[in-house]
Amino acid sequence: MSGRKLLCAAVGALLAGTVAAAADTVKVGIIGPFSGPFALQGKNFQAGVEAYMALNGKSVKGHEVEVIYRDLPAANPQQSRALAQELIVKDKVQYLGGVYFTPDAMAITPLLAQANTPLVIFNAATSAIMTQSPLVVRTSFTTAQTTTPLGKIAIERGIRKVITAVSDYGPGIDAEVAFKKAFEAAGGQVVESVRMPLSTNDFSPIMQRIRDSKADAVFAFLPSGPTTLGFVKAYNETGLKQAGIKFLAPGDLTQESDLPALGDGALGLLTTFHYAVSHDSPENKRFVEAASKAIGGAEQLSFPAVGAYDGMHVIYKMIEATDGKQDAKKAVDAVKGMAWTSPRGPVSIDPETRHVTENIYLREVAKDANGRLYNKEIQTFPNQKDPGLATQ
Repeated sequence: MSGRKLLCAAVGALLAGTVAAAADTVKVGIIGPFSGPFALQGKNFQAGVEAYMALNGKSVKGHEVEVIYRDLPAANPQQSRALAQELIVKDKVQYLGGVYFTPDAMAITPLLAQANTPLVIFNAATSAIMTQSPLVVRTSFTTAQTTTPLGKIAIERGIRKVITAVSDYGPGIDAEVAFKKAFEAAGGQVVESVRMPLSTNDFSPIMQRIRDSKADAVFAFLPSGPTTLGFVKAYNETGLKQAGIKFLAPGDLTQESDLPALGDGALGLLTTFHYAVSHDSPENKRFVEAASKAIGGAEQLSFPAVGAYDGMHVIYKMIEATDGKQDAKKAVDAVKGMAWTSPRGPVSIDPETRHVTENIYLREVAKDANGRLYNKEIQTFPNQKDPGLATQ
């Protein structure tokens, strides 16, 4: 019997039994990179989840919430699907959450309808994920959403010619397309586009192409983690910054946990993003304190934690709306249009796309009074939807 048929049979038996009744315990399955090169991102997922539960309790309307974590160290759609099946059939989770890489989210979406299980995306950032199933809700961001303001910002800062350098997968292509559209609409010119395999770790040839392009700036996107750190370090070490070639990127490339390794070479780098650990609000101070305690220090805290924190807020509201029963459609319908104040600022779930509407901030890497590097928010673009979904 095929994996899909096996799932259908198992889920059918499941739905015919006790899951239809309100359960004392509601299980939530979280898939993320808890080991390997992206382990810090997975730890941020867990820190966000634990911070939310520490501040809001571990039960909803009398239903205990149990979180089950499954490790997916790197992008692996086949393994992602298998882990989701295991969580649904063996562990009997009512909700799925997490998912760091887009291909892994895409592999899970075909399971949701038959499993009667919503998926809340904490990170994976390709717009198209939301079109794959009506049972997906996203509390993170998309690269189109965080990138689009940069086109106008570049022109305002006197940049007229740009070379783009992005990882050759969904979010990278989304970022390239969004930046090019916004930049050219504002009067700029993309002189060359470079797409890099996800496995790239030697960026010297890319830096030479950037130099040879005679562009005023490079726009870059890579998945946050070791690859972004390597790219930004190469930009500094090959003299592009000293040569006056400006650096533009979404905020994945200057995540707070990488700033100490980047050192003073990161000063002045401009990024646009939905969240900075330094965001000045009472909600964020409360969040940072709780999440720092969960992860073992604020220096490890980064943006995936806030996606997970808000993801748990959405899941709690779903549990409340269904009174603990397994009803994916009712759960998702209940959060459409929902608005709240997140650690990142005001957010809401778009009732049509089920994607988060949020502020996008222009940030500059600066030093605080103690000499620590941080992302300083210097401009706000309020209530940004996902322009990538508008063109689907």
